[in-house]
Amino acid sequence: QVQLVESGGGLVQAGGSLRLSCVASGRSFSGMGWFRQAPGKEREFAAAIDWSGGTADYADSLKGRFTISRDNAKNTVYLQMNSLKPEDTAVYYCARSLYRIGGREPRSYIYWGQGTQVTVSS
Repeated sequence: QVQLVESGGGLVQAGGSLRLSCVASGRSFSGMGWFRQAPGKEREFAAAIDWSGGTADYADSLKGRFTISRDNAKNTVYLQMNSLKPEDTAVYYCARSLYRIGGREPRSYIYWGQGTQVTVSS
């Protein structure tokens, strides 16, 4: 059973930065993704990266502020979040894809972490 453990969430003021980490229990040649879910809203796609780290995809609203990366030697995926806004407040989840590329649809992902809370104050 693959386990994904997120960390790095917390409380930050608007305009600040956070870096989320997601450590997987084993090596993977799969795409990885970050999703987020705000209170009262559905889970939404944030960013994805392919197995090699060479290709990334972002939700349109996050381009230029968020950066996804991975270190396969450490079985870790990161989400660098800059210029944070109050509307970025959510629980952030990492997930492992069924495929070598990440995707935007949650159904493409087979394993999920427990989530880490990000709160951005105005």
